[in-house]
Amino acid sequence: MGVEERRQQLIGVALELFARRSPDEVSIDEIASAAGISRPLVYHYFPGKLSLYEAALKRAAQDLASRFEEPHEGSLGGRLLRVMRRFFDFVDEHGPGFSALMRGGPAVGSSATNALIDSVRQVAYEQILSHLRVTDPPARLELLIRSWISLVESTALIWLDGRRVPRGELEIQLVHDFAALAAVAAAYDEEMTALLRRMLKDEPHDGPFTDLAARLITLAS
Repeated sequence: MGVEERRQQLIGVALELFARRSPDEVSIDEIASAAGISRPLVYHYFPGKLSLYEAALKRAAQDLASRFEEPHEGSLGGRLLRVMRRFFDFVDEHGPGFSALMRGGPAVGSSATNALIDSVRQVAYEQILSHLRVTDPPARLELLIRSWISLVESTALIWLDGRRVPRGELEIQLVHDFAALAAVAAAYDEEMTALLRRMLKDEPHDGPFTDLAARLITLAS
């Protein structure tokens, strides 16, 4: 193999192993064995496990960030639900690696790792703004979106520990959480009120936001 081809192979092998076990439990020997090469050859392409972990993390971060890209078609609630399904596909496929990344793995504390995590969060933030058709977000909207992104991350981590809530229900609940946070913000801010009305304007009768409203009405009656 060429140098870059071999590097990409090792990154792929590492990601497969990190998907099954926490990265700090995977040795260079295991990666070398799975790749069908010797341990010294791994070090020829990567100076150490940390550099291989960060390279694998970069690819995973790019994959995760792409899950937030969604065509501007249909209702906002429907778009968010499709994003949540793709996000949980990733979490489901890369459970131990995702957990180690967010809770602390071998690369924790490195500026490269932190920058990658922040880049995914920023992509998610900018994607939601684009779907809301907002270019200069007011403070309450920025707080809402970034709080929701943090909620999605923490919910996924808790879900991985036992998966006691059906995944499909959790995906819908997180979309409902976004609408609920928007409603609370609208109670304090006229700009957010206008934004919430715009969000709900194109919501179909069978959409996630309409479903939440019906559930709340039932609870109040």
